[in-house]
Amino acid sequence: MLLLPLLALAATWSHGRAQVLLKQSPITITKGQGKTAWIECKAEGISNFQTEYIHWYRHIPSKAPERILFIGGGQATYDDSSYRNKYSALKKTGENICDFSVNDINSNDEGTYYCAYWQLWDAYVKIFGTGTKLIVSSKVSSQPAHSEILQKNHENETTYVCLIEKFYPEVIRVTWTDEAHKEVTDNVVQGDPWKATEEGEYSISTWLTVSAANKDKNYHCKYEHESKEHSLQTQEFNKPPSWEEDCSTYPGNSTVFNRDHLMHRTAYLVYIVLLLKSFIYYLIVLFFIYRRWAPTKHEGKKA
Repeated sequence: MLLLPLLALAATWSHGRAQVLLKQSPITITKGQGKTAWIECKAEGISNFQTEYIHWYRHIPSKAPERILFIGGGQATYDDSSYRNKYSALKKTGENICDFSVNDINSNDEGTYYCAYWQLWDAYVKIFGTGTKLIVSSKVSSQPAHSEILQKNHENETTYVCLIEKFYPEVIRVTWTDEAHKEVTDNVVQGDPWKATEEGEYSISTWLTVSAANKDKNYHCKYEHESKEHSLQTQEFNKPPSWEEDCSTYPGNSTVFNRDHLMHRTAYLVYIVLLLKSFIYYLIVLFFIYRRWAPTKHEGKKA
């Protein structure tokens, strides 16, 4: 997702002071041409929010973010007068929320939109929101048709695979959290979405490996998608399935899922990706070794 690592770093930098967080929702918006899209930016850690300035940017891949407008205690100020009919912004009274709209949408409006705020520490630092990607399409977003956690026990560790299937668009945020609802990042393998159906639906998987000492703890796989937010708990899937449960049809899906098949398929995909990365790295190393070796060989012939 989203979408700019340096901006994400700025959004979490606090240096021991009151931390400002800008949480945008939804993470994506899919709209047809001529429609209007609304984006919400909820602020934490900003006192006097109603009078403080909130900025809105649009980012297109391979280009620098472009500011559209900023708004304080009154009307929005636009960076270009031509933006007045296209964009608007307002603050909700009594809430630390700034809403932003893109009007009369066309294909040129695609991109990722960010709210932002200048925070004064030793100097002014711009804090960016989490980002919302606007997709212009006549196709309607669809929530995941199926999601589950698969478990594989080893001698000294347990691996959980969170499988989320058949959703659109492909932008999705998946995180693991522990019993205290804190995000877990160690021993997590995050896969990329892949196209799962001819209709353009996507699937994704992510792995969490825990030591044997933590196998009885609860972990949650949480996903956030344009059309749905949901959390799966590992302990709900800890009981080994019976033969009848191993191959079952899930309501509303009309597709038969076999747990072992899903596990092997996911493992195979991750294995292929890691193998390709290793192969590319090997070729790069060989290339540099050859570059260093070739001049030495030619000098030996001249001597």
